[in-house]
Amino acid sequence: MTSRYRNLFFDLDDTLWAFSENALDTFREMYDLYGYGRYFDSFDHFYTLYRRRNTQLWEEYGQGRVTKAELNRQRFFYPLQQVGVEDATLAARFAESFLAAIPTRKKLMPHALETLDNLAGRYRLYILSNGFRELQSRKMHAAGIGKYFRKVILSEDIGLLKPRPELFHFALSATQSQARESLMIGDDWAKDIAGAQGAGIDQAYYRPTPDDAPLPFRPTYFIHDLLELTELL
Repeated sequence: MTSRYRNLFFDLDDTLWAFSENALDTFREMYDLYGYGRYFDSFDHFYTLYRRRNTQLWEEYGQGRVTKAELNRQRFFYPLQQVGVEDATLAARFAESFLAAIPTRKKLMPHALETLDNLAGRYRLYILSNGFRELQSRKMHAAGIGKYFRKVILSEDIGLLKPRPELFHFALSATQSQARESLMIGDDWAKDIAGAQGAGIDQAYYRPTPDDAPLPFRPTYFIHDLLELTELL
């Protein structure tokens, strides 16, 4: 199996960089900094509203129904609007501070560094992400993982998001990689795993928390810890 793959494509958020935890920490900091306790029953109240609309907006962004600027404007303004606060300036200031702070966070998923150390000398490593370039590069630098990757391929490069097969084909072309020699590693079933499968690329589904929910097909590999990659490969 060692000779089967030459190219490993990693998702970034919640596969290597601990997005959920870093985002939660940053939102709590901004919530206190901007005195949002005046408007919301609790931080959880605010964050539930934000996440609900954020998920919808990313779907709309992927479908080309909203722009990047509109996504960022709406997702930060929406929670305030839901509690009757029509203060777009406050939302914009909150957004600016949040987007400046979050890429400085350094928390990684368990064993990310050890795994990259082990694999970097034996495989060509790449990032394939739907995130925004101005954030993803800074996240990687802050967390000390940028040095491991030969190239960072982002959805913004061609204006299409995972799971669109065109983005995976673009990533293969941009890295001069063959699908049969490549493996996609990610935590998002639809975007990373089904997307890679649709492009003819093997997949390693990273699921840190075991879940018995049925899946549409069996991925090439299941892993619950990134260190399992060093055993599989």
